[in-house]
Amino acid sequence: MEQYDVIIIGAGLAGLQCARLLGREGLRVLLVDRKDSLETSIHTTGIFVRRTLEDFDIPPDCLGPAVRHVALYSPSRRRMELVSPHDEFRVGKMGRLYTRYLEQCLLAGVSWLPGTRYAGHRQEENHLLVRLDSNHGLNNSRCVSARYLVGADGANSRVAGNLQLERNREWIVGVEDVLTDVPLDGPPRLHCFLDPEIAPGYLAWIAHDGEDTHIGVGGYAAMFEPVQALEKFKASLKSIVDLSGAKSVERRGGRIPVGGVLNNIANRQGLLIGDAAGAVSPLTAGGLDPCMRLSTLAAKVIAEYIQSASEDVLRAYSGERFRARFASRLWMRRLASTFRQRQLMELACAGLRLPVINSFAWHVFFGRGSFPDVNAEWAQQPACEAGGVIP
Repeated sequence: MEQYDVIIIGAGLAGLQCARLLGREGLRVLLVDRKDSLETSIHTTGIFVRRTLEDFDIPPDCLGPAVRHVALYSPSRRRMELVSPHDEFRVGKMGRLYTRYLEQCLLAGVSWLPGTRYAGHRQEENHLLVRLDSNHGLNNSRCVSARYLVGADGANSRVAGNLQLERNREWIVGVEDVLTDVPLDGPPRLHCFLDPEIAPGYLAWIAHDGEDTHIGVGGYAAMFEPVQALEKFKASLKSIVDLSGAKSVERRGGRIPVGGVLNNIANRQGLLIGDAAGAVSPLTAGGLDPCMRLSTLAAKVIAEYIQSASEDVLRAYSGERFRARFASRLWMRRLASTFRQRQLMELACAGLRLPVINSFAWHVFFGRGSFPDVNAEWAQQPACEAGGVIP
C-alpha cells in the first residue's frame, strides 16, 4: 500500500501552496484533484492585493498589469472614483499560476494524482486509510495510507464533514465571463457595481487591466439567477465598455463562503485550508490573501505535528484566533444583505461621497489588514500557548 505523511485533497491555490511547502520540508505528500488539468474549470477571478504580492513569490509572468483605480457605481450608475498611489491589484493568470506551482510541487517531491476524487477515510491504529476514486473507468479505486489529511476541496468541503470539522453555512454564488480584445479606456481599472437587483448581497464587477477582462456578478443564490443576471448586466454596459469585438475565453463560477474563518478547522486527523476553512473576507469576498497566509501556516503546523506527534502543536491552528479580526466585516456583511431595494442602495452610495464614509470606502478597497499575519504570530509564541480547542 502507498504510504504518505500528508494527503491534500484539492489543488487550487490553497492546496498547491501547502503541498509545495510541505514537499520542501521533505515530507511525503500526495496532492489529489478531481480535475485532469488545473487550467480548466477555474472558479476565481484571481485578484491579488498589494499585501499578497509583497509577501509571497507570485511569478510576475502569472500576473496582469497593475491596477490603481477603482470605479464604484450606484444602482443608477452614478460613479465615484477611488485612486491609490500604489499598485494595489493585479489579476492573476490562474491557470498558468496553478501549473507553475504544480511544477514546483513536483520538483519538491510531491506526488500528483489528477482526475481523482476523495471518497472517504477511516482511522486505523496509527494512520488514516484514505479511499480515492478515479474519474476514469469503473472499479478504479485505490486505498492509500497517510498520517494526516488536508481538506482544500472548496466551500462545500467533503473532507470537512468526514473529519467532523466545521463546515461553511453561508456563501454567495458568482459567475463571470473572461474576455479578450476589449479596448481599454483609460488606465487599468476595477469597476464595482452596487445593485441589489443584479447582484443581491454582493456586487457586479468588471476587472479590466488592458489584457483580459473579467465581467461577473455575485450574490445570494436564493435571491437571483446568476447566469440571467450576468447577461442582463453585460447588456447594460454599452456606455462603460465596448464589448462589440470581445472574444470569450471561458466562463467561471462557484460558491464563495462569506461567514468568515470557521472556528473548528483542525484535529488530530486533519485540517482545512482555503475556502474549506472559510478563509475569505466576509465583506469583499476576497480569498487569495487569506488563502496564502492560512495555507502557509498550515504547512508549518503540519510539519511540526508530523515530527513531534504533539497535539499541542495543532492549537496554533484554530479559527478562533482569527475570527475576532473579522467581527466588523461580518457585521457589515449582515448589513449589506439587508439592502434589497435599489432606492436604499442609492442612498447608501450617496453617503459614500461624504468625507468620513469615503475614507471608509478607500480603506475597504486599499486597506492592508484583511487577514492577520499568522506566520508572525506563529514565530512569536510557542504553539502550546496559542490557545484554541482541539477535539
